[in-house]
Amino acid sequence: MNLSKEEKAMWLEDWKRSGKKAWTYARENGFVPQTFVNWTKPRSKNSQSLVEIPAKTLQSTRLVQEIRVEKGNVKIYIPSAICMEELRTILMALGAAQ
Repeated sequence: MNLSKEEKAMWLEDWKRSGKKAWTYARENGFVPQTFVNWTKPRSKNSQSLVEIPAKTLQSTRLVQEIRVEKGNVKIYIPSAICMEELRTILMALGAAQ
């Protein structure tokens, strides 16, 4: 289920009015409970969800054709031959899309 910010806000407002625990409300309304609970947590504009990968690990990726990053239902495929500037541009664009 891919909801807009407005739709999420509507559901969160309804949940708050219900007085129920987020987990219970999510189950009763057909949401994945952990996903709904994550919606209830405040997000800092400075928070980053990137993970640092040691250079030693990156050296071994030259043997593969692509790097796959998967989180939930989001999958990103990055060619292993990508230069750092291109990768930085991609990551900045992904950060701006949040």
